[in-house]
Order: sequence, then C-alpha cells, then structure tokens
Amino acid sequence: ATCHVYVDADWIAKTGPAGEGLEKSMLEFAEDVNETSRLACQITLNDALDGLVLRLPDRQH
Repeated sequence: ATCHVYVDADWIAKTGPAGEGLEKSMLEFAEDVNETSRLACQITLNDALDGLVLRLPDRQH
C-alpha cells in the first residue's frame, strides 16, 4: 500500500488502530507493518488530530 504510514506512539490513541476489513486486508500486503501502522488514506482527519505526526516506512522514501 502506497499510503502506509506509522502513527507516532503519542497519537495512536487518537487515530485508533487500523480498522477491520479493507484497511487491515491491505496492510497484510505492506512491508514492515507494526502496531502503529495505518493507511494514511483511511485516517479520518478532524481538529483533534491537528499536529498529527506520521512517519513513512523506509521503503517508501
């Protein structure tokens, strides 16, 4: 997945873990997935996420 990101540990409680269904299925094909992995395109943005810190996996740089 080209939108695979790591949510900073301080933010994972606000974004929540990867959702069931499509997001989780797509992450199965991504490399270097961990407990903070999300698909950026599936994170619903709102005012509470102002300042959200995301990191790209090394393979996506």
